[in-house]
Amino acid sequence: MEITYIVIIGIVAYILGAITKAFIDKVPNKFIPLQNVIIGVISALVCYFCNIETSLLQAFVLCLFATMGAGGVADLVKLAKKTDEGEE
Repeated sequence: MEITYIVIIGIVAYILGAITKAFIDKVPNKFIPLQNVIIGVISALVCYFCNIETSLLQAFVLCLFATMGAGGVADLVKLAKKTDEGEE
């Protein structure tokens, strides 16, 4: 069942990313956590209404933790690349 969450989050993130790129030229970095929360909420609603998860609260918690965790990992990768290049 966990792989289903990942697939749904990935699809929702792809769709929202495509919409963002089509209509907005550059999204400031300060709005990325908000975008991750929106992706998590939409993913949780999809999981709940498709009966993948029976508890709405658990769907929200799982999807929000997954999206915020992915955002944190992406920030760590960027930070590691900057420190490797000597930029701080």
